[in-house]
Parts: sequence; structure tokens; C-alpha cells
Amino acid sequence: MARGDEPEERQTHGGHGDRRRREFRHGEQVVRAGSLLVSATELVEPTFRRTVVYIIEHNEGGSLGVVLNRPNDAAVHDVLPRWSEVAASPRTLFIGGPVKRDAALCLGTLRVGASIAGVSGLRRIDGRVVLVDLDSDPEQIGALVEGIRIFAGYAGWTFGQLEGELQNNDWIVVSALPSDPISSGRPDLWAHVLRRQPLPLSLLATHPIELERN
Repeated sequence: MARGDEPEERQTHGGHGDRRRREFRHGEQVVRAGSLLVSATELVEPTFRRTVVYIIEHNEGGSLGVVLNRPNDAAVHDVLPRWSEVAASPRTLFIGGPVKRDAALCLGTLRVGASIAGVSGLRRIDGRVVLVDLDSDPEQIGALVEGIRIFAGYAGWTFGQLEGELQNNDWIVVSALPSDPISSGRPDLWAHVLRRQPLPLSLLATHPIELERN
């Protein structure tokens, strides 16, 4: 999984649009843009322990996503005040991953029925989830979205790296709901996402945060 020494070509995401989107199937797990990676209970590395990662890109260049459940103390109003009113609660920055912490990525969830045809600053990822250009007009974007979430940094995998981690059972791949990118005000999004899965996967939601508590 990505660390701060991610290759330079993975530190930007604007140039991957011309690469063929792809899916990776490991058993019944299919990774694509819009998938969630839920960390397995055995993954105890602090950066990704009990995390939920939303996959933004998955193509021949590798994979890129953001951790949805790592809120930061920095308020959106203090860092990007233009976007404060559009941000979903809690209106803080989130730590998207260990790569490029000095750069920001923004996800938004479109309102039901909203059209982004001809709207600059929005790129559809999957369904109602969009990537938002923070240089665009917040008032125009705000009229189209239920909310946005701004992430400092991201998680990245080079070609074949994520596949290796899946084969090692580090991640569980599930489908995202349109509300997931902006619903991180939940006290434990990791358990919430697992709880809504069919049995026996949903039973993992009861796994204690600290094993010694069990």
C-alpha cells in the first residue's frame, strides 16, 4: 500500500483519464472506480487500520483512493473558506492517505436527478459520486451536490500492488453507496459498512477495536 515515497507519476491524477478503466477480480471481489476497500481485521498497520477507502481510479497505471474515515482537526473554513458552506458535516479536512499530504482531493455526492452536463469542475467517478475541482465555483457546485468532502493526501498503489494485497487478504472489497464519501460523521464508518453486508461478512462489524477488550 502507498507510503510517502510513492512514485512521482502516482502523485498526480489528472493524467490518467486516457488510460483504460479496468476491473480486477480476486475470487468474488471486483475492484473498480467506486468500490470500497474495507481493511481486514488482521490489518493492524496504523495508517490503514479499520479504514474504509473509496477507489477513485483503477486502471493500467495502478489504483488511487481516499480514506473516508480519518477526520482531521483542521476546519474547512480555516483552510478553504470558499467551500465551507458546501462541505458535509463535520466540516473538517480528512486525511485521505499517506501520499501528497500537501495536496487536496475533493469528492461530492450529486443530488438525485442533478445533471452535470456542461458543468466545469465536476468529473463523475461512479453513479452520483463526483470528483470536484476546488478551483471551480462553490456556488455552482453547491447547487448540484448534497455535500462535499475534502481530503488531504491519498492512498495509491502501483500496478499489481493492490492485487497482491487482496491476495494477502488485507482488504475486503464491497460496493459503495452514493452517501459514503460524505457520511463520515458516523462514529465508526468501518463497522457501519460491514454491518450492511450479507452474512457472514456482517459479523465482522462486531470485531473489537482493541483485541484485549474481547
